[in-house]
Amino acid sequence: MSYRIRVSAAAQEDLERQFEFLAANDLPSAVRARDAIEKAYELVEAMPFACRKAEESNPFLRELVISFGSAGYVALFEVEDEKTVTILAIRHQREEDFL
Repeated sequence: MSYRIRVSAAAQEDLERQFEFLAANDLPSAVRARDAIEKAYELVEAMPFACRKAEESNPFLRELVISFGSAGYVALFEVEDEKTVTILAIRHQREEDFL
């Protein structure tokens, strides 16, 4: 089964912020980072419950760790129903937590 991926407005803003931050010093890396994040959505699309829980009390709120360079990114997402997953936020691993 494949889930449909939706990207929230907040997550889209996060992607743009991450891209602009990295592009200011290294445009090719910014493009590769954006591509790595978007490619990682494929795992969420195929197997969202394979990703770690973001909080114990909500089994539908999950995090995907995305490797990139020496650190990477974390995507916070929610399994909305049996067909839809919504990406809620994207953070660099060195940023503050989501919750």
